[in-house]
Amino acid sequence: MPVLRRLNADHAPALLAFERENRAWFAASVPDRGDDWFTRFDERLRALLAEQQAGVCHFHVLVGTDGGILGRVNLVDADRGVAGLGYRIAERAAGRGLATRAVREVCALAARSYGLTALRAAATLDNAASRAVLARTGFVRTGETRLDGRAGLTFRRDLADLRDAGNPRGGPADPDPLRPTAHTP
Repeated sequence: MPVLRRLNADHAPALLAFERENRAWFAASVPDRGDDWFTRFDERLRALLAEQQAGVCHFHVLVGTDGGILGRVNLVDADRGVAGLGYRIAERAAGRGLATRAVREVCALAARSYGLTALRAAATLDNAASRAVLARTGFVRTGETRLDGRAGLTFRRDLADLRDAGNPRGGPADPDPLRPTAHTP
């Protein structure tokens, strides 16, 4: 079963491979990162990790049993208790419920570990899978938007129900669910 981990520098090779392998797949439903993002990947990763260290963003990777990255779930631009949610799942892992599970886990972390009170998200109208994940994880539609020139919808998830709810899967809550493992790919 894939495991959600907080992004760190050790993930760089697997993260770059994930983004390259899935670039066309992602571009079909979300704005493409552009060639410069890949050319300057190391510099960009350092900047992301600095934002994470500052508490402005919280980046996560979904690591498969083979050590490869199957997905990303990110909380960005945290301000006054609210952050934006973004996620992407590898084409080879799509349709298995991984996005829903990972988004649920990150929502719980946002409420319990990162001190956030709500999350924002957006999805294009033609991205039914992403909109379904948002609906299954408690997000409600709040309006309309344009994403890279494409029609989209905005969503919001209040996190009050998760702050004291314990582990979303039942059982005792893990006090540090994203603690580093002995070997992190």
